Amino acid sequence: MKLFKYLILFTLLLSQSACDKDWLKPEPLSFFSPENVFVDKAGMEALLITMRKDLKNESTGTMPNLTMEFAASDLASPWSQLDFYNLTPNTDQYYRFLTMFTVIYSSIKNCNVLISRIDDIKWASDQERNAILGEALWHRAYWYYRLVNSYGDVPFLSGEIQEAKLDFQTHSRWTILEKIRTDVEFAAEWLPATAKPGVITKGAANHLLTKIYLANLEFDKAIEAATKVINGPYALMTQRFGIDAAKGNRNLMWDLHRPKNFSITQNTETILAAIDRYEAPPAARSVGLYTMRLYNCQWFQPQVLDSQGKPGMVASGPMYDSLGRGNANIRLTGYYQYDIWSYKGATWRNTPDLRRADINWVDIHELKYNNPASVDFGKPINTKFLAAQVDTFKHVYAMPHYIMYNPQDDPKAVPMGGNGDWYIFRLAETYLLRAEAYLWKNQLGLAADDINKVRQRAKAMPVSAGEVTVDFLLHERARELFAEEPRHSELVRISYIMAKAGLNGYSLTNFSEKNFYFDRVMKYNNTYEKKIQLLGNTANMAPFHALWPIPSLVITANTKGVINQNIGYDGANRNVPPLTKIE
Repeated sequence: MKLFKYLILFTLLLSQSACDKDWLKPEPLSFFSPENVFVDKAGMEALLITMRKDLKNESTGTMPNLTMEFAASDLASPWSQLDFYNLTPNTDQYYRFLTMFTVIYSSIKNCNVLISRIDDIKWASDQERNAILGEALWHRAYWYYRLVNSYGDVPFLSGEIQEAKLDFQTHSRWTILEKIRTDVEFAAEWLPATAKPGVITKGAANHLLTKIYLANLEFDKAIEAATKVINGPYALMTQRFGIDAAKGNRNLMWDLHRPKNFSITQNTETILAAIDRYEAPPAARSVGLYTMRLYNCQWFQPQVLDSQGKPGMVASGPMYDSLGRGNANIRLTGYYQYDIWSYKGATWRNTPDLRRADINWVDIHELKYNNPASVDFGKPINTKFLAAQVDTFKHVYAMPHYIMYNPQDDPKAVPMGGNGDWYIFRLAETYLLRAEAYLWKNQLGLAADDINKVRQRAKAMPVSAGEVTVDFLLHERARELFAEEPRHSELVRISYIMAKAGLNGYSLTNFSEKNFYFDRVMKYNNTYEKKIQLLGNTANMAPFHALWPIPSLVITANTKGVINQNIGYDGANRNVPPLTKIE
């Protein structure tokens, strides 16, 4: 539900019948409203279930939030909207850069209903009350962390909206970070140490706190929070486990990325995963993860020609079952496919790193013509036969099969990527977050130690203290957390850290004109350097595209207040100073 659209609708309804208010009186025998639903603990817990379900917006569906996070990053490109100048406050062609904003506010609305009504009922104990309140505060903080690292300054809604409101104001990103810091500190105190899959725990709170502390440049506190997680009831997985453990041709990284293994008790690495099961009732499951659709190349399309210039591929057969109906919505860069695996003389071809093991990837030479009518049936694909070299951009590239492969539970379904849990927080990231905090403090030996915990598990060669840089840390996050971390948000978070600290010539005063996010994307994503052209778009990006636009609908509907637009987009000239205090 899109919060601001519904506020507009409600305002119109109020104005239609100023004299006769009988239409406001509910007539059904059973009327579900906050006043008669959230009257006991069970009602509050039901709302928590809704909040947990909202976390699936990050990873499931035809265009989940992670699609934008990776397509607008150093690791991938949005092939159907390559020109970011076509991303405006009114338009986001094929992607959901605008819709994500309103969807997140819908999730925040659910949180605020519970937070505002927490004391409407009598609780058996402070522990009971505060554990439920703490989880709601965690969810709200999680979504605001995503907002301020995607859109910058945004309105902070601190409570339930019970009447028409058209005077929202923008709050400073830094003010919001300070608010969610105190909220998650409260949550970390009261949440349980362990819980069933999908339920928020102290570990999830301290992991989120680590990110918030980093964003606030509170590096000592980030180290403390991360250490609590690392010392908690978690451990990196180092032995084969789960549904495919008996398959000798697979390895540990394959097991770690089987969605059916994410939430099992054997997996001691999971801090929090979104829960999405095919066996759940239809209303409780998504259409699927769509990983094979979103990340895999369009290998099966007729543009993939054989030596006679005829279609060499068809959408059927074993390769179709295993690679799925790829659409390249998140078109992987050569930097991710190849470059980051080269280290100390090793390349992607001979690296000992299990995350780039041959069994875990499908490389171009492993794609074979599968059209029985082709003269080249069964032979490896030859990209020289493609009608245009740009066809290699979305039709043929290497794919991390160990992450993307998630077959449909319904054998009759089109292979897009079936239902399955997905990591939100995992211990490997906690180590990398603590390494980042050590890096900012110039404690490079400790940073290297934490990075090597992750690299050692993957059998990658260790990094020395002198090799630890921001770039290397982000390389490691890419190797370990692809399709898992909110990549764009983390790049923006680091960009703000560098700007506020005045590092490498960056500053907050000209963030829209010069920032780390833009410089890194330009350095490692050659889509923009080569000016790739598709669908009438020429790949293009500017520094201000680090932050996505606030939807015009939100701004124009807010007739009694000012919601700021990000600099660089139409409407920013009407901005006012953001609020620095949350009432």
